[in-house]
Amino acid sequence: MKRMMSMCLVAATAAFIAPQTGTAADAAAGKEKASLCMTCHGVNGISTTPLVPNLAGQKEAYIVKALKDFREGKRDSSIMRSMASNLSDGDIADLAAFFSSLSPK
Repeated sequence: MKRMMSMCLVAATAAFIAPQTGTAADAAAGKEKASLCMTCHGVNGISTTPLVPNLAGQKEAYIVKALKDFREGKRDSSIMRSMASNLSDGDIADLAAFFSSLSPK
């Protein structure tokens, strides 16, 4: 009985911890994936167009949420929806890590 309870406790702990310990975001990989983003948002994440937001120095969590919201149609932008539609969660995490690592204007 004790062995069974111990095994259940270990399994429950592993199930709780696993989603929180996924693959870490990779800013270097994000830089490689960001070439299309840089067309509008600038090479260093600083846009030269007033209507396009700067991404440099934005909070990583904000970029992740924004890209997922664009991908899922929760934020309204036909351009950004088409850009984000093919991004995986890993791509989004890498892009967010890259842009958040840049110095803001």
